Amino acid sequence: MDAGPVLWVLSQELEPESVRRGRAKPMSGVMKRMGMIFRAKANKALDRAEDPRETLDYSYQKQLELLQKVRRGVADVATSRKRLELQLNQLQSQSTKLEDQGRKALALGREDLAREALSRRAALQQQVTDLETQHATLQGEEEKLTLAAQRLQAKVDAFRTKKETIKATYTAAQAQTRIGEAFSGISEEMGDVGLAIQRAEDKTAQLQARAGAIDELLASGALEDPSGMHKDDLQAELDRLSGGTDVELELQRMKAELAGGSSGGQQALEGGTNQQQSQQQPQDTPRFDKQ
Repeated sequence: MDAGPVLWVLSQELEPESVRRGRAKPMSGVMKRMGMIFRAKANKALDRAEDPRETLDYSYQKQLELLQKVRRGVADVATSRKRLELQLNQLQSQSTKLEDQGRKALALGREDLAREALSRRAALQQQVTDLETQHATLQGEEEKLTLAAQRLQAKVDAFRTKKETIKATYTAAQAQTRIGEAFSGISEEMGDVGLAIQRAEDKTAQLQARAGAIDELLASGALEDPSGMHKDDLQAELDRLSGGTDVELELQRMKAELAGGSSGGQQALEGGTNQQQSQQQPQDTPRFDKQ
């Protein structure tokens, strides 16, 4: 027989209770800490989910239910009081009837019947007295409940006014907070819009940088343009110089034309002047008569 399990059982039995409690304390501390964390998380979640306006409406609904119960209690007490009044009226009618019967029996010389009628009337009077006591008690309870219902109605009305005021204030503060967050850009919606704009700007800048880099590589000849439409720097400079030379040649030609036209006009102008002078000269020559 193996002595290992036996020794382990004996060690467990001989182990002091304080040692076992000390070993259980760490587990108990962990459970308490887990419970505290769970309660803290639950409290935070409930705080986020709680809407003060809904809480106020729920409280107002509960107060209305309580007021309805008080009114129902007043109605029940009033019904009981009315039932007692009906019973009192019946007993008083019977008491009056027995009194009349006793008088008639006594008038007829039947004292025994008169005594019986008066005995029954006395028993009815005891019941009337008890019912009057109950009636007074119920009437007092009815008055108390009526006063309580009136006070509760006033409190409910005041709470309703305060509730609507708080709800309006909370709604206005919530709207103002959202507007402020929208203007400042710290709201969730505007934060998403701002992130989208930032991403778009980053992508645009990246594409612009890539396009510029490709143009520089094509211009330097590091990349070849398979379409043949892109020209390198040398070809672009030659095209610019040739284009400038064509412009200079055209400018010189226009100057030459203008210069040639001016010379012909000047010669024509001088020829016309000389011809006019030759035509005018005979007229200016004086005539000498022969003697």
